[in-house]
Amino acid sequence: MSTKFVSKNRWLMLAAIAFAVVVMPAAQAGTVATGFDTNTLAANDDGYTSAVNLGFSVNFFGNSYSSLFVNNNGNVTFQSGLYNYTPYGLGSGYTGVQPIIAPFFADVDTRASGSGLTSYGNGTYAGNQAFGVTWPGVGYFNSNADKLNTFQLIIVNRSDITAGDFDFYFNYDQIQWETGSASGGSNGLGGTSAAAGYNAGQGNLAGTYGQFSGSLTNGALLDGGPNSLVAGTNDGVVGQYLFQVRNGTVTPPTSVPEPSSLAMLALGLFGLFGLGILRRKQNGFQA
Repeated sequence: MSTKFVSKNRWLMLAAIAFAVVVMPAAQAGTVATGFDTNTLAANDDGYTSAVNLGFSVNFFGNSYSSLFVNNNGNVTFQSGLYNYTPYGLGSGYTGVQPIIAPFFADVDTRASGSGLTSYGNGTYAGNQAFGVTWPGVGYFNSNADKLNTFQLIIVNRSDITAGDFDFYFNYDQIQWETGSASGGSNGLGGTSAAAGYNAGQGNLAGTYGQFSGSLTNGALLDGGPNSLVAGTNDGVVGQYLFQVRNGTVTPPTSVPEPSSLAMLALGLFGLFGLGILRRKQNGFQA
């Protein structure tokens, strides 16, 4: 066997390994953080908490808030609890009347024995004081738990930058259903599907809202969907979306960090053998 043949095959083997590193899905820990579960919302359908203290103040589009309402249906609001179970658009078509941050606005129903319970509390995240809400393995209306969703909202105090500044994270581990049966769904699918994003409740004023691509679209946000929440990112961490609020305005990151050096090696090898360059999937965002 010629030296040239051996060398060539060695490079092919390295390319195959690199391809597996970049392309094959690696086992990853979920993005949903532990903790933030000091308090639990009892099993319910369309319920919400009374005003809950954040532990710090945030400036959300010119209004200062030190408390919020945790709503079972996948969102938090700042003026009163929200029972609405059929999601409406969080973008320019928002019909609500108050500020809302919604990682997964849909008809969550935690009454089934197989469903988790919405939890919330204070803690630390990314090295800063934080408040989080977790919907851990929750079911959908009407008392169904054959499909479960696990997702989270974390609000992080960034008053170290400017008073009232904060970050908020949407973390997703599993999205198997999108709709409750009272919203036209069947077995958790179809009908009026979930929406994700935020809105300042300021009459759809430009720049005061943002909605994920795939919101209100059947199948789009589900695991394996074209806008899968667990597969996308806007900050380089798969299944996580970061929104930075500075001087009251939300500024989502627009780029993904560079791949690791190992991934870069893989991409270089792809180039050598004409395999092309693959990029991390990003979930679109409509602002």
